[in-house]
Order: sequence, then structure tokens, then C-alpha cells
Amino acid sequence: MLAHSQIEYMGYALEWCPFNSSRLAVSAAQHFGIVGNGAQLIMDMKGKSMMTTHKETLQDGCYDCTWSQVSENHIAYVGGDGSLTLLDIAAKKKLQTYKEHSAEVYSVDWSGANKRYIVTGAWDSVAKVWHPDRGSSFRTFDEHKNCIYCTVWSPHHAEIFASTSGDCTVKIWDMNDKKSVMTIPAHKYEVLSMDWSKYDANILATASVDKSIKIWDRRNIGKGEIANLSGHELAVRRVKFSPHKPMVLVSASYDMNIRVWDIKQDQKAQKSKCFEHHTEFVIGVDFNNYMENVVGTCSWDETVTYMYIHICLNISICFKNVVGTCSWDETVTYMYIHICLNISTCFKNVVGTCSWDETVTVLDISKPPPKMGAATGLMDK
Repeated sequence: MLAHSQIEYMGYALEWCPFNSSRLAVSAAQHFGIVGNGAQLIMDMKGKSMMTTHKETLQDGCYDCTWSQVSENHIAYVGGDGSLTLLDIAAKKKLQTYKEHSAEVYSVDWSGANKRYIVTGAWDSVAKVWHPDRGSSFRTFDEHKNCIYCTVWSPHHAEIFASTSGDCTVKIWDMNDKKSVMTIPAHKYEVLSMDWSKYDANILATASVDKSIKIWDRRNIGKGEIANLSGHELAVRRVKFSPHKPMVLVSASYDMNIRVWDIKQDQKAQKSKCFEHHTEFVIGVDFNNYMENVVGTCSWDETVTYMYIHICLNISICFKNVVGTCSWDETVTYMYIHICLNISTCFKNVVGTCSWDETVTVLDISKPPPKMGAATGLMDK
């Protein structure tokens, strides 16, 4: 873990700034988001610490946020009172507040492809599209039969977004159509989150109350998911694809853990790396756009963290079995990963070994000896 910061609210969502690699927006609420105030925080990394540089207090919970794709100072956030607010953090003033949803707004996303459209999804089962220069929404999409948990723009197509719902489906929408262009019966239980691959316009991931993550190719939905990732022990609240590697994704769960997946290596094995630094539900997670393998997380344990999820390793081309590693713990190491071993041709079950720890040993492998010391001078030749 690189940095850890205690906040006075339970974290619900976070997003790295697309213009500043050390800046985070964090949405949070008091008392599990049921009663009490909410807060929209802007946090900056200062070395190994995180400092809150701006705070907006809401009368209700704050559940999600998204950065403008055209201005580093503009951000949008949504609340439990059905509101969408646009904020200028440099001027420290609200640019617009909209209140068209009739229930809690749980999701907001600013289009990276179009750069002007904003989409929201709420517990009134409605998704709405907004433009910062208009005083009201200009598109409403209302096919879902239950609350909407997540709305995300396609990074490849300026007018396409997806929504997930408690009706167990994912719907894909085109701004030019009144009806959804595709409905995916993704899970048997509520679908809490989804994300688009940053490298392939047809690949998307979904996360559900059923504890699973599914990878879909929307050209072949009828054949089912192309991968089913299991490992979390409770509902998966958030899933995000890496902007740096095509098939790497990170997930956050109510089991208090973060998992990082690389599904291209072996889909059947479903290998993942688990991080257990939180002590309550983990609700928010996001990859840093500039620093590969750095993710931010927020949790109901009232902490925000950013951490490195992988270390660099390189094998020397000059020295056999020598590897070098570097880590964000500010250390660099080189080490010998193998020792020389040879079997005696004269004595059965006797082997000799030599190592870069400057020792040579002779072992009888037919039976385990109490302990053999290092021999010297046997390989002076």
C-alpha cells in the first residue's frame, strides 16, 4: 500500500482525475448512506500521504462522481436526494444542480468519447443524459424494471452507454434510439456494476450480487459469457478494466477485498490476486490513468487508499538465473534464483550443489541427514 487516509465518511465511489495523476475525487456518506450527510471530496497525493484539498457537504448521501473530460477543474457528483451537481473546484462554486430523478442517484459518468455528455442512473429505474450547457436533461431511458446501479459510456462510441439494474440485466443504449439496442440477461441476481474494455469495443464485464464477474462479447451474447470469474465471497460491488492492459481488471466486493484479474492468461484457472487491507465493504475502486498498476480504493471503513498492485521483475541476459526487482517500497534488489546441482557418477544418491551465497554442499539424498554444513574447496578448479 502506498498511502492510506482516514476520512469522516464511508466511501462509496472514487475516480482518478484524467488530467492530474495525483488527484482523486471521492464520494462518501455517513451512516451507511441511510441517514445523515454526504460529502464530495477532492484528494491530492503528497508523497506517501493523501490530503483533502476540497470538500462539498450534502444534506444526503453522495454516491458517485465523475470528472469532466474537457476541464481539469470540473466534476459531477450525484446524491441521495435525486440530484446531479456540476462543480468548479478551482472557483469553488456549483455550476448547476439538477433534480429530475425521483429517487437516489447511484451512478454518474462523463463521456470520454463525446466529452460533453453526462449519464446518470437512479433507483427510480431511469437513466438520463445531460449536457453541461443545458438547464435540464435531454434524453430519458426507462426500460429497466428495477433500480439502476451503474451507467457507463462506451470509450469507443460517443453515443453508446450501458446500464445495469436490479432486474438482473445489462442494457446497451444508443442516443439515437428511444429503446435499448441490446439487453443482456447477465446474471440471476442484481447486476451492480459493469465496465467496457478500453481496447475492444465489444468486450464488457459485469459484476453481481451472485459474487461473480462475467466477461461478455456482445457480438456473441447468445453463446453466453466468455469467462466467469469467481473468487469473491460476497456481492461484487464494482468492476473496472485497466487502461494499460487489455484483459486486466480489478474488482471490489462486500467481502472487504480487492481482486485483480488477468483473464487472458488462463480463463479456466481464474487466477486473481487478492488485497485484504480494508475492514468493511469495499465500494469504490479505480485504475490510475497515468501510473500503471496503481489503483485507488474506498470503503465503508472510512478509509481511502492508493496502492501498487504489481512489482517490476526482469531477468538478466548476462547472468543466468539472476533477476532484478523494483517496488514502490523504494527498494531495488537483485537476486540469484537457482543453484547449480550435479549428481555424482561415482557415489549413488550423492549430489553436489553450489550457490551465489559462496557455499558448496555435498548431500546424500537417500536419507535426510541431520544437517550438512557447507563444504569448501571442492569447486576451486
